[in-house]
Amino acid sequence: MTATKTAGTAAGTPLVELTGVGKSYGNIRALHGVDLSVRAGQVSCVLGDNGAGKSTLIKIISGLHRHSEGAFHIDGAPVRLGGPREALDRGIAAVYQDLATVTLMPVWRNFFLGSEITRGRWPLRWLDIPAMKRIADAELRQMGIVLDDLDQPVGSLSGGQRQSVAIARAVYFGARVLILDEPTAALGVKQSGVVLKYIAAARERGLGVVFITHNPHHAYMVGDHFTVLRLGTVELSAPRDRVSVDQLTHHMAGGVELTALRHELAQVRGVDVAELPTAGDVPGETGEKRVNEESGVKTATKADETGETNDTNDTSETSERSDTNEVNDA
Repeated sequence: MTATKTAGTAAGTPLVELTGVGKSYGNIRALHGVDLSVRAGQVSCVLGDNGAGKSTLIKIISGLHRHSEGAFHIDGAPVRLGGPREALDRGIAAVYQDLATVTLMPVWRNFFLGSEITRGRWPLRWLDIPAMKRIADAELRQMGIVLDDLDQPVGSLSGGQRQSVAIARAVYFGARVLILDEPTAALGVKQSGVVLKYIAAARERGLGVVFITHNPHHAYMVGDHFTVLRLGTVELSAPRDRVSVDQLTHHMAGGVELTALRHELAQVRGVDVAELPTAGDVPGETGEKRVNEESGVKTATKADETGETNDTNDTSETSERSDTNEVNDA
């Protein structure tokens, strides 16, 4: 597996690559035209508001759902995953917000949950508890996690430590691509810092990390590439050296729609819009985003045309009424 990862990195081939991927549920299009590359030793951050399509994207990469359009490549080969087990066999593991841990079970048991090491011959096999404790302790220490007692319930750990156990477990069982679904969403500042440290540690071990988050500041601390989703499409896609945290925040807040909102609120008495960005305030608003400024002019033009049409209709109606009145007078 290490040889495959090294070869892929040397050749510049992404571990996972999505090109124009979309997903529809009947008449509802959840994703459309999404491009995403995950490379070894890099953190690819996916940001977006609720309903942006982040969960659907996770389900496609982890094999839970199949994409409806576009191409999905793993190590350069096109694939259509049949389920999460196939994705895991290919080195793709997802760590969800619930962490898939059993609160009352000890740490070592949660580490091997569903994949326990056994000894003896069937049907009289038993758990090899010393081996599982030894391996769990070694893997956790490699991630920088030192626990005095592996027999303590995993529920007694902090939120950041539970996240780290789930990450270390995925790495041990062969994950090359690690998908983290909102790992800092329910954590405080200190515990969020712990999780971000473990994300950086996973990157240093050569994993490709997909970091799903609402928080642009957390993303910018560890991210190498950023993709912002909005209503199932890509709002922004840029490497770290071409985007700032202010730009990420701007696009997360609505991007061009926020600029349009500023124009609308400026007409309302008692609303202060001085701090809201204008179209030229955020650097990097080029290409597609600049077109939206022109579309505003076009919209205004259409409104003017509509107004002229209404004026014409009013004039026609007035003329018709005048003719009718003249006929009645006659």
